[in-house]
Amino acid sequence: MKKTLIFLLLLSVFSAKSQEDYSDFYAKREASLKSENGWLNLAGLFWLKEGENTIGGAESNDFVFPHAEATLGKVILQNSQVLYNGQVIFPYSGPKPTVISHQSLRWFIIQRGDKFAIRLRDLEGEYLKAFHGIEHFPADAKWKIKAKFIPTAGKKVTIIDITGRSYQEDSPGLLEFVVDGKAYRLEAGPGETKEDFFVVFGDATNKTSTYGGGRFLDTKGFNADGTVTLDFNKAYNPPCAFTPFATCPLPTKENKLTLAIPAGEKNAGHH
Repeated sequence: MKKTLIFLLLLSVFSAKSQEDYSDFYAKREASLKSENGWLNLAGLFWLKEGENTIGGAESNDFVFPHAEATLGKVILQNSQVLYNGQVIFPYSGPKPTVISHQSLRWFIIQRGDKFAIRLRDLEGEYLKAFHGIEHFPADAKWKIKAKFIPTAGKKVTIIDITGRSYQEDSPGLLEFVVDGKAYRLEAGPGETKEDFFVVFGDATNKTSTYGGGRFLDTKGFNADGTVTLDFNKAYNPPCAFTPFATCPLPTKENKLTLAIPAGEKNAGHH
């Protein structure tokens, strides 16, 4: 009886720690979304044409910024260089974007392939104000899975984003795992380090309980036996689940699983 009580006590402590780990992950995730560099304050995505582009609050501008002064100046795109009122703001002068501020607005230039756009943030934006957290499936050990890593060095895959643009990306390997006796594979993309991977996947819960454009998953290093842990309890929504002003990659054909994965973040319910 005493041994049974000790076992149950240890089990409850382990479960509490496990749940606390996920709670911490979820809390950091939401804090990141709400931060100044998070996705919830995006307020515009304006694709530049070659030459002069006017910006400001007046409808006569090429690009209208919310609650801004009538005229904020000119953005000029010329030979892959972007100037704002005579100042070069792209390419960046350092590792981080050159950010322009105006009241609660922040904006900078992004590049997608051979296209350039103004990414606009509003620190008092509607999506940020309307955010009340993210729903998750209950954490389930079934969805913390060891996957076999199959190297595919030198392989390139075509990624299509939500805007329809496509680009090539390295795919260092395949992650093969088994659920209920059936094997599945996911194409892995580069992660934060050479031993980490980033996965964009779809599953049978998409468009019902999870976002229709799939979800993201990060892996952290290799296990001692050479496997990679896929913890779907940490699967998270792409930015496009929260805002129409992001450019998110979609799952490749290989990564659209017929399997339902009721783990991780549920649909944010906005897009």
